[in-house]
Amino acid sequence: MKAMILAAGFGTRLRPLTEMKPKAMMPVANKPILARNIEYLIRHGITEIIVNAHHHSRQVTDCIRKELPLGLHIEARVEPEILGTGGGIKNTEDFWDKEPFFVINSDILTDINLAAVYELHQTSGALVCLVLHDCEPFNQVQVDEQWNITDIAKTNMPERLAFTGIHVIDPEVLSHIRKGVFSDIIECYRELIRLGKPLRACFVQGHYWRDIGSIRSYLEANRELAGNSFVIGPGCSVDSSAKLMDWGVIGENSRLGKNVEVRRSVLWDGVIVKGGVKVLDSVVTSGRVVDRDLNGEVY
Repeated sequence: MKAMILAAGFGTRLRPLTEMKPKAMMPVANKPILARNIEYLIRHGITEIIVNAHHHSRQVTDCIRKELPLGLHIEARVEPEILGTGGGIKNTEDFWDKEPFFVINSDILTDINLAAVYELHQTSGALVCLVLHDCEPFNQVQVDEQWNITDIAKTNMPERLAFTGIHVIDPEVLSHIRKGVFSDIIECYRELIRLGKPLRACFVQGHYWRDIGSIRSYLEANRELAGNSFVIGPGCSVDSSAKLMDWGVIGENSRLGKNVEVRRSVLWDGVIVKGGVKVLDSVVTSGRVVDRDLNGEVY
């Protein structure tokens, strides 16, 4: 099976973090979310992956080279001008064969069973299968009693379901997307609905799912992977008097001085926290020297 990871976006809701890294490279428990999604796809039988890139594209392509496992075909498709989700998928048209393929957003963490999703798509007769769940405040997709998708709203609405960011697409859909121009795949789906083309929902529950589209969600993702402990990268120096409270993530080659307190925070690589400083509910980006208390900040 083949899959695409959408990784070209600017990550505006994650600013200022995405001024330094693309959203796909956000470290979650000290590993880029792109690397975690590559591992997720491999576990579910994906053997060929394409990743589109635009914003800080060099970081994405470097990660792909670093994370390439044996036996997996993976490539990057850099967009000199950003094409959007629809245009980005269309731009990879030559990558696909006659079989349906997965597309997954780069900013989600999940354990949804992709094999079951693919099987449902194969038997549904639909051009597209969107994986949906009940997840306020993202419930925008309307389905009928047969799980056909009948509308995709632009805002949260009652009695609807949320899109997980995972879809299975029949190659025929590519003929409905204009080439070389910016477009939104959801707008393409709305047009398919208007044309009476079959779009099917795959409803899932009892799974793990987290997006990192905002600073708050990004911290939550790190908390969930860290559990009630600290994830500490290699090469770190933590003074014996430092207090590591609740949970946290400390990136590679970081240094925590005397009487430092870190609580519910994420420190990227190479961070230095000076003696006596408290870092609470904050994100500290790579290479920063923290010489004052932080509380709920991005630094």
